[in-house]
Amino acid sequence: MKVRVTAGPYTFGAVLEDEKAPKTCAAILAAMPFESQVVHVRWSGEGVWVPLGERDFGVTYENHTSYPAPGQMILYPGGISETEILLAYGGVHFASKMGQLAGNHFLTITEGLENLHDLGVRTLWQGAQALRIERV
Repeated sequence: MKVRVTAGPYTFGAVLEDEKAPKTCAAILAAMPFESQVVHVRWSGEGVWVPLGERDFGVTYENHTSYPAPGQMILYPGGISETEILLAYGGVHFASKMGQLAGNHFLTITEGLENLHDLGVRTLWQGAQALRIERV
């Protein structure tokens, strides 16, 4: 399924990884349009994230990774650290102050990849950016 991700002034085309992470994709679809803000990661490298506190999407691990590639979005369902969504724009080793984490790779950006690095730098130097994930 195709979706649109708007982050800051950038719009990205993306696909949900519904064959590899069906439960996570269903939970994200149920939350659409998903609106929040991204901030720059603290421990993970080149990524932006959405801290979600105790929010429970009702999923466990599926298609999980600690090393999302640029353009991959992952959902950490909570447990050791708070629930969060992370979007890699460069090299990422997903972690928190508690140590290495793994999140469910549920979305891959397919259009606008040339703007990912600019989103990351903008978020690092200018602060939180609006985020919206919606069906196309």
